[in-house]
Amino acid sequence: MAYGTETIRPVAKITGPGNAFVAAAKKLVSGDVGIDMIAGPSEVCVVADETADPRLVAIDLMAQAEHDPLAACYLVTFSDAYADAVEAAIQVHLADSTRADITRTSLDDHGLIVVCTSMDQALEAVNVIAPEHLEMHVEGAMEYLGAIRNAGAIFLGAWTPEAVGDYVAGPNHTLPTGGTARYSSPLSVDDFVKKSSIIQYSPAALKNDARAVVQIATHEGLWAHARSVALRLKALLDAEQASVAGSAAAGVEDGEARGE
Repeated sequence: MAYGTETIRPVAKITGPGNAFVAAAKKLVSGDVGIDMIAGPSEVCVVADETADPRLVAIDLMAQAEHDPLAACYLVTFSDAYADAVEAAIQVHLADSTRADITRTSLDDHGLIVVCTSMDQALEAVNVIAPEHLEMHVEGAMEYLGAIRNAGAIFLGAWTPEAVGDYVAGPNHTLPTGGTARYSSPLSVDDFVKKSSIIQYSPAALKNDARAVVQIATHEGLWAHARSVALRLKALLDAEQASVAGSAAAGVEDGEARGE
């Protein structure tokens, strides 16, 4: 798609999710075409307080872990006892899982439980993790949105498992992974909109900035850059001088005509 075929013209941009081979291919063609991002293994962070059912939190963590042995799963909670309850629930679910080996490997190798003393501390942990998927499995989840700076997709409340985002919820599920939510956003219509900068100087504006441009260009040793502005500045100053001289001459002639 990046380079075209006998029947397909080369495209300008390639977007969308894929496995490790897709990610590698997108990295290789990036620059020849635009891409949205190079997404890594899937990840989820679940913030759960004492109102959250440990069985639901456990299965939501497993829903990401079963994607890939490299998937990362984070539980951010507020007591060791609750963390233990979630771990116990995971063991119960694993007995029925059809992807138990993958799930167990992911949780063992890339699972992390963070026990916090306050919601402020929990939200700061979320912003450090910058997860692809964030579940706010807490009471009054909507109230904390303003404090979440780094997350790809945010799922609010007990009735919004991440799985709905995978399949039917929308708005998009091509999301930043590996902490890149610190500086990037989910794929959106903005990724298909190109923008141009528009610059237009008036003579007065160029006269105002000309000396600064000339000074910087000269310092960089870029003679033509400096000259392109200096010539315009000279033309403006010459025109001003000619205008002043013309006005003065017109004044003398007018005075002579009145016999002054």
